[in-house]
Amino acid sequence: QVQLVESGGRLAQAGDSLRLSCRASGRTGSVFAMGWFRQAPGKEREFVAVVRKINGDAVYADSVKGRFTISRDTVKDAAYLQMNALRPEDTGVYYCVGDVGGPYSDFSRTRGEYDYWGQGTQVTVSS
Repeated sequence: QVQLVESGGRLAQAGDSLRLSCRASGRTGSVFAMGWFRQAPGKEREFVAVVRKINGDAVYADSVKGRFTISRDTVKDAAYLQMNALRPEDTGVYYCVGDVGGPYSDFSRTRGEYDYWGQGTQVTVSS
């Protein structure tokens, strides 16, 4: 099993920056990618970004491309989401996720493909 713990969510103003962190523990060797989903009130949970542990390759949702940057620290077994130019529509609970597979497995943007989930951290952006 793998445990994922998020931190860094808080209330922010539009235009602010926030950095979310996710620490993984347990049998993390099976996880080839870590990423983030988010869920706004009354909406479906949606893909935000994912990063490959072995080389840092990443993909993003169109809605955050150019504003958010995902990164990883292989020593700390952690992933980070740097969020710049925040907008009210970025409000939601942000979930860290882990995907099991070979080091060069395909990325997924589908929530059902992810094996491990954190409890979530709340990000609220006011206008």
